[in-house]
Amino acid sequence: MATTTAADGTTIEFDDHPSTAAATPVILVHGITESAASWDPLIDRLTPHRRVVAMDLRGHGRSGSSDRYDLEAMAGDVAAVAMSLGLDRPHLVGHSLGGAVVSAVGAALPVSSVVSVDQSLRLDGFKAQLMDVEAHLRDADAFPLVIQGLFESMAGDKIAPVEMARVNASRRPDQDVVLGVWEMILSMPTEEIAAVVDGARAGYSGLDVPYLSLFGIDPGDDYAAWISGHIDGATTEVWPDHGHYPHLVDPDRFVDRLQNFWA
Repeated sequence: MATTTAADGTTIEFDDHPSTAAATPVILVHGITESAASWDPLIDRLTPHRRVVAMDLRGHGRSGSSDRYDLEAMAGDVAAVAMSLGLDRPHLVGHSLGGAVVSAVGAALPVSSVVSVDQSLRLDGFKAQLMDVEAHLRDADAFPLVIQGLFESMAGDKIAPVEMARVNASRRPDQDVVLGVWEMILSMPTEEIAAVVDGARAGYSGLDVPYLSLFGIDPGDDYAAWISGHIDGATTEVWPDHGHYPHLVDPDRFVDRLQNFWA
């Protein structure tokens, strides 16, 4: 375990897994309420090929709390880890919230590639789902049940129960953090959310950054065209019926896919 400090003073914890391979390192970024531990089954599969850094975003895992949980702040957490280790143009892989975070980093900082796992960047489309449960999310008593139900509904049937239990055991379902992450979606009209996303993706204009969106839950037939229309050369891939955790349902296939993508 190692520690660095984000630009606003938030303490960020991470695990640095060395490798004898000289390939470009990769930073792994977890989903909302989760932690670096969610990547544990992949670490030993990846380290023969490259150095692996698995980090805890602010308000998650072992990292410190903050008064900001927006994408800009969390992208800064990734930048702080990369800078503290002196990583030059790392590969970035993010799951769920982490997918949105690494997408923001890729638009702002030099990276070798971005992989977003089961995270649509059409955040405006997520608004209707959240609005249905907003009152319960803001209710301290109902909040834990809503979070549990949300992830149970997304997990799918292919992930092993013991693996899902492992991920759930490492969760840090902090209400303030979750509401802070989702505040933009809850409070902004859909057209304003779409404009914010468009503005963030504009950072990819003119960049040669390989970008892969890998889904276990189909984002819709038009998503591939939508994302590639804003990020040159973006690839969208769906593993049918793999649910929200395709990287944990079939970690060997996932690591092979990463290796092929990076090659």
